[in-house]
Amino acid sequence: VTFPVRVMKELGVKYLLLSNAAGGLNLVYKKGDLVMLEDHINLLPDNPLRGLSDPAFGQRFTDMSQPYDKALMEFITDHAASQNIALKNGVYVAVMGPNLETKAEYRWLRSMGADMVGMSTVPEVIVANQLGIKCAAISVITDQCDPDNLQPVNISEIIEVAGSADIVLSNLFEACIKDLK
Repeated sequence: VTFPVRVMKELGVKYLLLSNAAGGLNLVYKKGDLVMLEDHINLLPDNPLRGLSDPAFGQRFTDMSQPYDKALMEFITDHAASQNIALKNGVYVAVMGPNLETKAEYRWLRSMGADMVGMSTVPEVIVANQLGIKCAAISVITDQCDPDNLQPVNISEIIEVAGSADIVLSNLFEACIKDLK
């Protein structure tokens, strides 16, 4: 999943705008909400910077103190506001999947500060940071992960909710890309 990011760098890409589907751990979030990632927690079992290292791609021990570029996030937030798109902010936790989490896992993820949970995005962000590509990411909240009121959910429902945000996100990213310098 990170090879395309390395190719983008070689093609001169300076910005990476990502989107994903995520379960809402923060009970303020509702299905269909758009949430800008302000940080993440990486619980994936591997790291894309492990293994053979090519110094041409940058420092292997990449600083991740600000994985999402603050100025780019503000730029996207301003564009969203101009299109009357409500954007929330939160911390994303990346897990392996493919199964969805248990009630106990949702409680644990919330206790560590996660607002949403998903199975993607973080490897791409790690590599983009290694390469010096500025990143921003938005999650579409596809289901509510309230362990005290957990409702069974299936992947077709998640895909349907994520798809409902497709046009809004596409229009937002298109407007941002046109104005990026």
